[in-house]
Amino acid sequence: MQLTGLPLQQLLLAGGLAAAFTVALYILKMRRRAVAVPFAPLWRRVLKDQDATSLFSQLKRLLSLLLQLALLTLLLLALGDPRPAAALLEGRSVVVLLDASASMQATDAAPTRLDAAREKVRGLARGLSGADRMLIAQMDAVVTPLSTLTGEVSDLEAALTQVRPTDTRADFPRALRFAADTLRGASKPEIIVVSDGALGPAHDALGDVHLGDIKLSAIRVGERGKNVAISNFSVRRYPLDKSRYEVMLEVTNTHDEPTEVELSLLGDGDLVDVTRLKLAPRERLPRFYPNLSGASRTLEARLRNADGSRDDLPADDRAFALLPERRRVRVQCVTRGNTYLEAALLLDEYLDVTTVDPARYPAAGSFDVTIFDGAPPRYAENSGAALYLDPSGDGSPFKTGKELSDYGFDGWEKKHPLVRWLVLDAIGVARGRELLAEEGDKVVAWSDDGGKKRPILLSGRRDGHRVVGLGFDPRESDIVLRIAWPLLLLNTINDFVEEDARYLSSFRTGDVWKIPAPTGATALQVEGPDGLSREVPVHDGRAVMLGQRAGFYKATAGGVDFHFAANLSDVGESTIAPAPEIKVDSRAAGEVAGFTVGVRRELWIYLLAAAVLISTIEWLTYHRRLTV
Repeated sequence: MQLTGLPLQQLLLAGGLAAAFTVALYILKMRRRAVAVPFAPLWRRVLKDQDATSLFSQLKRLLSLLLQLALLTLLLLALGDPRPAAALLEGRSVVVLLDASASMQATDAAPTRLDAAREKVRGLARGLSGADRMLIAQMDAVVTPLSTLTGEVSDLEAALTQVRPTDTRADFPRALRFAADTLRGASKPEIIVVSDGALGPAHDALGDVHLGDIKLSAIRVGERGKNVAISNFSVRRYPLDKSRYEVMLEVTNTHDEPTEVELSLLGDGDLVDVTRLKLAPRERLPRFYPNLSGASRTLEARLRNADGSRDDLPADDRAFALLPERRRVRVQCVTRGNTYLEAALLLDEYLDVTTVDPARYPAAGSFDVTIFDGAPPRYAENSGAALYLDPSGDGSPFKTGKELSDYGFDGWEKKHPLVRWLVLDAIGVARGRELLAEEGDKVVAWSDDGGKKRPILLSGRRDGHRVVGLGFDPRESDIVLRIAWPLLLLNTINDFVEEDARYLSSFRTGDVWKIPAPTGATALQVEGPDGLSREVPVHDGRAVMLGQRAGFYKATAGGVDFHFAANLSDVGESTIAPAPEIKVDSRAAGEVAGFTVGVRRELWIYLLAAAVLISTIEWLTYHRRLTV
């Protein structure tokens, strides 16, 4: 027998002091009560019987003392928590990984798979023996321990109330590594995975997960796998007509039966389009909606079965997007006069253009974009992103190399936003310069000079703001006579002002989000789709948080509000058919055994029960005048 509570030395010291105090109380002479009687001779007969009853009175007081000492002994032993040494050696150390990923929100188990899994874990906790210990951890994009490694059932049940579903995938390898680290050196280690099995392989950037001699068991939940999901959703405005937009989405049938669904698009809460789609088994169907209008800020896609019913996973039946804010872009044009430049900027009605001479730069106010035509002055604050045409001199952020003549665009990054929809191979340039790329710069277009690429269009960052450089004066080429010229300008402006808007329009749950914050903000107050608000610290102009729920978010900093959206875009999580088995390190998880609700082998419980029983006996004998 071993004590797992207070050590023996402390128990002996406390027991000795308490026993001495109790005995001292009984040694004290009991003070007799003075009672006035009308006739003294009546009591002489009582006094004659005093000698005969004194021994019985002493025995009664001794019995009371023994009862008190027994009560004290039981309480002290309960504090020591005695347990058989064999039981201590045989106790199991169990880590339960409770899957709370998106697929666990499926409703084929009432009310959801996660609720059914929670009840199964509660049964495990109640079936622990007195020597067993358990830790419960929530498994989704991260691993969150909800309890310590304990045998207290009340603590484990309290931990289960903290489990919340998330719209993320489960990071199974990370969870296994956490569990293995927790159980290192523990007796009879065991990992129990409670999941529908949609976990993927136990492999990550560190390689395969190896559990060694740790026992692996699994409890599988879920029955069906019928589900259709919105697996991709994006939206963008047209650069030259910001009142209209286009939508690209993808619908995926994740099961083996054909199905018919109804897809609805809502703009700012109002219905924009309804389409019926027929999907073959396992089909991924992309849909493109051009030239839509009627929404100014928010867009939502909703999916349901054609017969009006819902499938088994409602979490991926909705997708959200945020349209880039439709506002006038303030453009500062620093030039001594360039008709081609000024005329091209008139094509977009949402551009608010201010022209200023280089000697009077900067103009009053703040700007989103500044275009420097020719040798630029030094960049000033509130100029926004900057486009440099034929940059040179001390004010240029670009270093120039070899002077070029009679050349053209021999190659360009066709997918880059600056040259979207442009054909540049027929453009000729009379004179210009090579732009020298620095670390972090992107060469967008180049000229081939004897087999060597000479950059003539660069994109990068300088001192925290975006810059683009064109290595020649447009008037020294025929680009100003082609549609490519205004498109290049508008593409560049559009890329400058919509960089953050595209980034905010739709995040993916389960990823780490880097949310642009207003200048000077140290924290963002972010309110999620569930109405809960949290403070997110800002570092280097970005608020970093792990996104776990799909929907629209509101962020506030310094009295300024802005919004962003997030979606569950994970076909793996939408494929909710329960896996037949869970394998780790080429070993299949076994069935859970040895958790039976019954009498716990913890002696302190019975010691306390005995103490209560003795206290009750003492109370009864006192009131019956047997021990006093």
